[in-house]
Amino acid sequence: MAETTYKGRRLIIRRTRLIGDQAELNPNWRYFGFVTDLEGSAVELDQFHRNRARIELSIKDLKEGVGLEHILSGKFEANSAWLAHGVLAHSLIRQASYLGEITPAESMVIARSFRRNFISIVGRLVNRSVKITLRTPARWPWAKAVMSTLSTLRALEPIPI
Repeated sequence: MAETTYKGRRLIIRRTRLIGDQAELNPNWRYFGFVTDLEGSAVELDQFHRNRARIELSIKDLKEGVGLEHILSGKFEANSAWLAHGVLAHSLIRQASYLGEITPAESMVIARSFRRNFISIVGRLVNRSVKITLRTPARWPWAKAVMSTLSTLRALEPIPI
């Protein structure tokens, strides 16, 4: 990390290196900077701003992924119900993703991607010998992840009401 002043405020730059397959293609460094007037060490402020960015990305995902960018009605009660259902759907998507071990708890779940890959399932339900099974295409890339998630979610203990 590097730190200097810019127009009377602290400018903090963080340098990260790509890891994994991308590192072989592009071995350069990435630089992320922010200007702040907060007190604390550069490492603490970097963590604070990264957490804040995750919250803002979650709000953006709530707006775009669940359909809150366009409120459908001119009536307050209808918009209130739309907002409540959208937030509930967003929370259920995130919890199903975490509990089904699709994504780790520290990473971001994108509602649109989750809906495309796991809710809008390409396949059909087949009833054979009183056992309902889901048949998916043979080369569907998300088949293993969907089946693993369903079995993980089914194995969870129900919460008593």
